[in-house]
Amino acid sequence: MATIPLERIRNIGISAHIDSGKTTLTERILFYTGKIREIHEVRGKDGVGATMDSMDLEREKGITIASAATYATWNGSQGQIEEHNVNIIDTPGHVDFTIEVERSLRVLDGAILVLDSVAGVQSQSITVDRQMKRYGVPRLCFVNKMDRAGANYLRCADMLREKLGHHAVPILVNMGAEDKFQGVIDPIEGKAYFFEGEKGDKVVVKDVPAEYAEETKERRAKMIEQIADVDDALAEKYLSGEEVSTQELRAAIRRATIGLKMTPVLCGSAYKNKGVQVLLDAVTHYLPSPPEVRNIALDQRDGEKEVQLESNADKAFVGLAFKLQQDQYGQMTYFRIYQGKVKSGETIINCSRQLKKERVSRMFRMHSDSREEITEARAGDIVCLYGLDVASGDTFTDGSVNYTLTSMHVPDAVISLAVAPKDRSGEANFGKALNRFTKEDPTFRVRRDEESAQTIISGMGELHLEIYMERMRREYDCDVVAGKPQVAYRETITQKGEFAYTHKKQTGGSGQFARVCGYLEPLPSDAVQQYEFVNDTVGGTIPREFIPACDKGFQEAIKKGSLIGFPVVGVRVVVNDGAFHAVDSSEQAFKTAAIMAFREGYDAAKPVVMEPVMKVEVQGPQEFQGSIVGQVNQRRGVILETSTMENNVVVVAEVPLNTMFGYSTDLRSATQGKAEFSMEFAKYAAVPRSEQDTLMKQFKEKQEAERK
Repeated sequence: MATIPLERIRNIGISAHIDSGKTTLTERILFYTGKIREIHEVRGKDGVGATMDSMDLEREKGITIASAATYATWNGSQGQIEEHNVNIIDTPGHVDFTIEVERSLRVLDGAILVLDSVAGVQSQSITVDRQMKRYGVPRLCFVNKMDRAGANYLRCADMLREKLGHHAVPILVNMGAEDKFQGVIDPIEGKAYFFEGEKGDKVVVKDVPAEYAEETKERRAKMIEQIADVDDALAEKYLSGEEVSTQELRAAIRRATIGLKMTPVLCGSAYKNKGVQVLLDAVTHYLPSPPEVRNIALDQRDGEKEVQLESNADKAFVGLAFKLQQDQYGQMTYFRIYQGKVKSGETIINCSRQLKKERVSRMFRMHSDSREEITEARAGDIVCLYGLDVASGDTFTDGSVNYTLTSMHVPDAVISLAVAPKDRSGEANFGKALNRFTKEDPTFRVRRDEESAQTIISGMGELHLEIYMERMRREYDCDVVAGKPQVAYRETITQKGEFAYTHKKQTGGSGQFARVCGYLEPLPSDAVQQYEFVNDTVGGTIPREFIPACDKGFQEAIKKGSLIGFPVVGVRVVVNDGAFHAVDSSEQAFKTAAIMAFREGYDAAKPVVMEPVMKVEVQGPQEFQGSIVGQVNQRRGVILETSTMENNVVVVAEVPLNTMFGYSTDLRSATQGKAEFSMEFAKYAAVPRSEQDTLMKQFKEKQEAERK
C-alpha cells in the first residue's frame, strides 16, 4: 500500500443528479483500470448488476442507496504517466440518501460532477454542487450521455456558469454528438482520441481530423483566454503573446482547479465506452493529491485552536470515521487517514468520546462489497477497520495529540412514520435493526411517542423510510406495518407576546414560589439557532442560580407547541423581571413557572403552524405540459420556472410535502409513465389558515381520545 507516493494518490467521489450515469461511469473506470474483468450494467439483462451496487435492493431498483468505496491504479490512457492510485467513492443521486454524499465529500480531496448531456444542470446537481462548495472540494465536470438525442456539450458548460456560478471551461472538443458521437479531441496537446474494440478499451490517438482542425484551434485559444482570467502566470504569457506549451497549460489548469477558481468540463458517453480514459487522465492531471489539500483540526488541549494537518506518515496519527456499515462479520468503520499511520493490533484513541481506547483488530481496503486485508494504512488512505465502538464523525488519534475534526452537516428529517413489527416474534430483531440503522445513518432517526406508545421513524423522504423497512424484512426477517406518513410540522410565533406568570403551590411543609416576567419575539428568518434565551433581569429579581432553571423550563416548553403538539422554532425568550421567596423558591419552581409563562406568552404571540416545502423538478414530454402544471397547482404548488428542452418540458416548483404523497402514481398515470420527478427539502413556510384549523381540530380530537 505504501509503494505509491502520496503525490500520486487521488481520493475522488463521483456525484450527480439521479440517473446521470454515475454508477455506469464507475463501472467503466474499474474495467479500464483492470479492477474488474467484465462490464455489468445497472439494469443489465445478465441479472448481475453494476459492481458498486452490491445491495440486492440497489440492483432491483436500479439506483444507488449507499455510497460504495473502491480503488484502482492508472498509468494513463497511453501508459504515458507514472502509476497513480485512485480511491473512488460512488455516491447516490437520490436526495433521500443525501447523507451518503455529505459524508463522502467530507473526506474526499476531489470530485467528478456528472451531468446528463441533454438535461444539463438538474435539481440534485445543484444540491451536490452546494455540498462540494461546503467542503471546498475541487471538481471536474463530466458531461455524460453524449450519444443521446439532444446532447449538447457546450450548453451544459453554459448551464454550469448560469445556474451554479462556476468558471466552467470546456477542455475537450467533441467529435459529433447523438448517434454520430465518435470520440474527443484534446486541444491542449492537439490530438484526437477514438475508442475502439467492443468495450472501448483500445484507445487510438490520431491527428485532429481536417474537419475539426479550425474548431480545435479556436477552442484552444478561447480556453487559454478563459484560464488566463483566473491564473496570473498564464495571464502574463497570454498578454505578451507568447506561445503556451502543453505543460504550462496543464499546470495552469491544475492550479486554478485546486484553487477552486475554475471547473474543467469534459465529455463522453460511459454507456457507449467513449471518453472515460481521457477523464481518468484529467483526474491525475488536475485533481489534488492529499498533501495539496488543506485539512484543519481543532486542538482540544489548546482551546480548540486550529491546526493544519500534514499528509505525512511520520507525524502523529489522525483519522476520521465517516461511515459505519454492518456485514456478516460485524461492524465496519470506513476511515480516512489524514496524518500519520496505523497498523493492525495498535491501540487508537477516540478524541470525540472522552479519549476512549480502541484496538485495531483488522484492517481492509474495500472494493464495493469485497475486501483485501492489509496490515498498515498511511496518510491519504481510505480504509475499513473492524471491531470499533464508534459513531459516524468521530476523530481518532494515537494519543500523542488530542485533535478533533469537524463532522459532516446532517440535515433535519422531513417525514415520519409510526412503525411496529407485524408479530411479537419479530420484536427483538425490530429493536436490533433500528439500533443498527440509526448508528449507520445520522438522517434516520427513531423515537418513542410516549402518549401513543408508538415507535416513530423519521427520515429524508418516503423512499428513504421505505428502503429501511424493506431492509428490516430482508436482513432481519422482520415484517413491519406502518401508519400514514406524518409530515414534520413546526410551530412558530409571528409577533411579540408578553408573559408574567406566578407559580404558587402551598402544601404541608415548604411550598413552591416563583414569578417569571418578560416576552417572546420571533427570531430573524436567517438566524442559525432556532431558540435563544436572554436574561435581562437586574437587581437580583430572580437570583442568578435560578436563571438556568428558567432556561431549562423554556427549552422544555418549546418541545411541544400548543397548536398541534409539534416543536416550536424561531423564538427568542427574554426574561426581564420576576420574584422569589427566600424559603419556597427552588430550581423546580422556576422551571415550572417558565413552562407556564411560555404558554401564556405563546398564546399572545399569534402562533402559526409551519410545514416543510419541497423543491420539486418534473421532467416530461412537452405534450403533457398542461397535466404536469395542473397537478402541481392542485397540490398548492408555486411554479418557479418552466423551460423546454428538446421536446421535453422541465417544471421547477415549490410544493408542500403534505400534498406530495402518492404524487408519483398520479404523475405516471397523467403522462403515460413518461414523466419523472425529483424533490428535495427547500424551506419551512406557514400553512394556509384553513389547513391550520383542520390540523388543530385533529390534534384536539387525538388528545381527547387519549384522555378517554
